[in-house]
Amino acid sequence: CFRHPCLQVMEAMLVAAVTATVSFAMIYFSNDCQPLGPDQSEDYPLQLFCADGEYNSMATAFFNTPERSVRSLFHNPPGSYNPLTLSLFTLTYFFLACWTYGLTVSAGVFIPSLLIGAAWGRLFGILLASITPDGSIWADPGKYALIGAAAQLGGIVRMTLSLTVIMVEATGNVTYGLPIMLVLLTAKIVGDYFVEGLYDIHIKLQSVPFLHLEAPATSHWLTAREVMSAPVTCFNRIEKVGTIVDVLSNTSTNHNGFPVVVPVAVCGLILRSQLIVLLKHKVFVELARSRLTQRKLQLKDFRDAYPRFPPIQSIHISQDERECMMDLTEFMNPTPYTVPQETSLPRVFKLFRALGLRHLVVVDSENRVVGLVTRKDLARYHLGKHGLEEMQLAQT
Repeated sequence: CFRHPCLQVMEAMLVAAVTATVSFAMIYFSNDCQPLGPDQSEDYPLQLFCADGEYNSMATAFFNTPERSVRSLFHNPPGSYNPLTLSLFTLTYFFLACWTYGLTVSAGVFIPSLLIGAAWGRLFGILLASITPDGSIWADPGKYALIGAAAQLGGIVRMTLSLTVIMVEATGNVTYGLPIMLVLLTAKIVGDYFVEGLYDIHIKLQSVPFLHLEAPATSHWLTAREVMSAPVTCFNRIEKVGTIVDVLSNTSTNHNGFPVVVPVAVCGLILRSQLIVLLKHKVFVELARSRLTQRKLQLKDFRDAYPRFPPIQSIHISQDERECMMDLTEFMNPTPYTVPQETSLPRVFKLFRALGLRHLVVVDSENRVVGLVTRKDLARYHLGKHGLEEMQLAQT
């Protein structure tokens, strides 16, 4: 895995060079030259290494855009492709697609999966017609290409209904809606039996704190006390500016939400981004009981800073300003969601999923803050081969 940007660029250049070399080599050694006839559906057939009046099927598959190649496999008449050509193309394109998908470039897996599936699907249709005396009893190879494309993509991304709609809209024909749906369901069931979907695997590889629809099946014995982050950094309702700056500047902790307490009971929650905007606009007074009014902020001041709030290091606070006091009452969320520390993990999980929370304050019987639950605290628990397991998440 390359981390340095220069190595990532060189890797992308290497993959591009290998792909071009392999493509040219396969086209050069391929003798699958098809005649140009009146029923030719190719807009711009490629003659590479073929005689006049003929086009190269391997070049048609490799040197067109993936979208045009998929359309050719769907709609070209029978006899447009040699079985050997499709076999070599499917294997080569599959390994090149696997290699390319791991690059640090904005390349997806959607269209390459369709192309690979369409190629082996059409190959399957050709083989069916060749092993029976009367090949006309089988459907057009393009129909098998459609089913193969759906099966390949469904087995990789594990989508069912949404992918059915996409395939039906792509073909413009609802006749094949039921077969496509059956194929996608089969691909998902078979794929889930062996391994997770590609996106789920990458979520775990990148340690992304992603919450599934339900809590792990065996997590009912866990409580909020066992999954919460503690101790929690809290602010008083009227806090010293120097204390706020020191907490936000602490590189060992990168907290994003801070409960507000008075004197020890929770009375609100304020975000790091809100505190940075307040410090940037100098919203504080010299004395805690000063009659001077703080500068009034408008909603526009917070919207202008969104979504890239400035880092705390870019805000200059003088030594005199560090002694000033900031009243958080007007800016905090006065009604944050709280749960007792005995709350079960599935209940906490449902609150996060249903309400779209980022922070959940855990309190004791006297409404004192004892912990804070975030998405990372919940996402690190998953059901593995040996029961409930805890994984390390990315520190972002």
